[in-house]
Amino acid sequence: MRELSKRVGTFTDSVIRRMTRISDAYGAINLSQGFPDFDPPRELMDALARIAYDGPHQYAITYGARGLREALADKHGKAVGRTVDPENEVVVTCGGTEAMMCAMMTICNPGDKVIVFSPFYENYGADAILSGAEPIYVPLTPPTYDFDLSLIEKGFQDGAKAIIICNPSNPCGKAFSREELSAIGELCLKYDAFAVTDEVYEHMVYAPYVHTHMAGLPGLYDHTITCSSLSKTFSITGWRLGYLIGPEYVIEAAKKVHDFLTVGAPAPLQEAATVALRFPDRYYEDLNALYTRKRDYFCAGLDRIGLKHNVPQGTYFVMIDITEFLALPQFSGWTDLQFCEWLIREIGVAAVPGSSFFREPVNHLIRMHFARQESVLDEVIRRLSRLAELTGK
Repeated sequence: MRELSKRVGTFTDSVIRRMTRISDAYGAINLSQGFPDFDPPRELMDALARIAYDGPHQYAITYGARGLREALADKHGKAVGRTVDPENEVVVTCGGTEAMMCAMMTICNPGDKVIVFSPFYENYGADAILSGAEPIYVPLTPPTYDFDLSLIEKGFQDGAKAIIICNPSNPCGKAFSREELSAIGELCLKYDAFAVTDEVYEHMVYAPYVHTHMAGLPGLYDHTITCSSLSKTFSITGWRLGYLIGPEYVIEAAKKVHDFLTVGAPAPLQEAATVALRFPDRYYEDLNALYTRKRDYFCAGLDRIGLKHNVPQGTYFVMIDITEFLALPQFSGWTDLQFCEWLIREIGVAAVPGSSFFREPVNHLIRMHFARQESVLDEVIRRLSRLAELTGK
């Protein structure tokens, strides 16, 4: 048989989505892939029902329906304190995944280097490889997930063209402070580099922490490519609506990349989503309050049964420490992946092995999410309580 592309041998399939498939096979409660089990806002569903009959049903403008781009420009412009041009500074994509891939393919030449924090959302390494770039990994050190700024500067000195920043960070829940982003931004200016930000969880940052937009910091708009999606904010992960916002010369090039990757996002869904983007600020306040309660509820449950975990500053993910279980004889020599597979089969709860997020040899963490109804989270805690029996707690 003919040889395939060498690049496809340098990364695996998505471990997150793999865990979902295994979870489905065993009928487990899926806390691996991050999507909610409750409906989108009623106004959004009503808009989609109306559009099902009224249309549009044909192609939208390749880089996004005008109304959606205008709504995105208005929302982002208010957040970063400037006017955003919906015609020249916004591209609507098929999900945040395409937004990030589009950004990487727009700015990277084969052989370029890109700084990626570790732990990282698993797509980033593959995105760099598929765009021909080489990732330079900079550790975020548990449990606080701080970083060494000198390592970022060394990455730029070694030729990195960009840095990818997931803020707040999936999987570890770190919300980068204004001071941290400003320090990174100063290096972007010094070395004439890009900051590619993934801000899909911007409305899930928990007090006293706040979300800071890199593009809103002094002098950084022209060095920042903001990638995001509507999936998590409006509970529509299956709609696959993402976007890129950035300086005109970057976006004009990104339009071409996007055109030949996917042509365009679904026209009816773009039209319906425009309704949601016009929601008042109260919607985002209520969303944040909802996920704050879910975070506290789930973490309190984990505490009751004695599972060690971090308390995320943002996102809807929790990292759970399984060190004590891997030390038991029945799990001797196991990887975190093997433990997660066992957890699905025997306990009925699906998680993601932490090793899929780290460049370093981390084998003692697993990730779960809490975007579930309280009754489901109660059942998860009930099932996980069986783990305490293993350690005699």
